[in-house]
Amino acid sequence: MTYPTYLREKARSLRVDKGLTIDELADCLALSRTTIYYWVRDLPIKRTTHQTIGQRAATRSMQDTYRRRREAAYHEGLRTFDELALDPTFRDLVNRYIAEGYKRCRNVVSIANSDPAVISLAERWIRRLTDRRIRYRLQYHVDQDPEYLARFWAFRFGIEPSAVRLQRKSNSNGLAARRWRCRWGVMTLEVNDTQLRMRLEGWIVALRERWLDSVRLGA
Repeated sequence: MTYPTYLREKARSLRVDKGLTIDELADCLALSRTTIYYWVRDLPIKRTTHQTIGQRAATRSMQDTYRRRREAAYHEGLRTFDELALDPTFRDLVNRYIAEGYKRCRNVVSIANSDPAVISLAERWIRRLTDRRIRYRLQYHVDQDPEYLARFWAFRFGIEPSAVRLQRKSNSNGLAARRWRCRWGVMTLEVNDTQLRMRLEGWIVALRERWLDSVRLGA
């Protein structure tokens, strides 16, 4: 994915002026650690010697600011769950994310599935909930036609086939012994959006609470 030049310049500026770590930059700019690393890897920092008291104070202030933003987004998720759940497919989205969504990074929303109906639902909701660019990654078996699959998914999403990044499945070589395969490959949707990820965390908690209420009430 190609990001605007100003983001790279901002990352490098914060690295030099504020002495931010890779994690701090990724959090601040809502980008992946890998992207940040390649942008600033030639700008090493030593916090114990290079940061002044003022710089450390500025770093803590920035961290507090982004922490408050994350917390606000999380509570917004809690508040808005019932309204959004008036559309039953929203609850389906949260259910699916609990089961299959990527949860290790608080800056990224990512979900993968081989069922076109499931992933199309997720894509529709992600489009609605964020204005950030969605990345599409397709894993396919060695005996499948990747260009055909890219056209298939692109048609469903209303995007260009070139927007679908193709990746051959590493475990698809033993075709003779395989009895089942993903007909349309495995599609992954991914977007860098810290605020959406934290709202999603709020929605997940809200849904789990309703599950527990149902159990307690015997519903």
